[in-house]
Amino acid sequence: MAKRYLLDREAFLDAGGLIILDRPMLQDLTDQAGSASGHYFHQDLLVATKINLANPIKHVDVGSRIDGFVAHVASFRDIEVFDIRPLSPTAHTRIKFIQGDLMSQDKVPVDYCDSLSCLHALEHFGLGRYGDPIAPEGHRKGFDNLTRMLKPGGMLYISFPIGSNETIGTHFNAHRVFDPTEILAWSGDTFTLVDYSYVDDNGDLHLDKTPAQTPALKYGCGIFTLMKNQTTSGNRYHEA
Repeated sequence: MAKRYLLDREAFLDAGGLIILDRPMLQDLTDQAGSASGHYFHQDLLVATKINLANPIKHVDVGSRIDGFVAHVASFRDIEVFDIRPLSPTAHTRIKFIQGDLMSQDKVPVDYCDSLSCLHALEHFGLGRYGDPIAPEGHRKGFDNLTRMLKPGGMLYISFPIGSNETIGTHFNAHRVFDPTEILAWSGDTFTLVDYSYVDDNGDLHLDKTPAQTPALKYGCGIFTLMKNQTTSGNRYHEA
């Protein structure tokens, strides 16, 4: 690579180029064009595409990556974002930001939207990593509040780390890792699973699977689309 750099530099000067500073970038010569794998690449593109096709009346996001998924969605529609952390003002008018703790029922508007996303965020609730209050069952409180925000018939797009027995549990204070079938017990008869995909340990996406079909993973990503049923028995986790 160093030899190629020197040859290219000499050719540039011979062609009449003017160099004011040498800054060799030798690793780029053999790199790929970019990265088209991993949790965030797949989930952000996949879920943004689903929202574009569904064209909901009001889409709200809770805690997803601003410079990834939120930016994807804001390129074609308005998006309202909730996060416990502050966000500096942006000139992009399609993003509306609201700061709040989504583990608290008092901070959550009820029947607020017909489309809701929470990508790679729920696993952090209650671990203090982002300044949130400590709550061992914070992910369940967060899921309950997502349920409250969504109108009957609305779509919930949610993702989080998934694994097998050796990795499932709380990795304090980074995140939690879940069994991919666990969310089905949380949702009870409140939601119907519309579709499920997962990203494996190699960063590859597997589309249109079922949670039970997920192989043993160390640290994958489960991507779920759930529809809130029109009539439910009100499966609620919040403690009194």
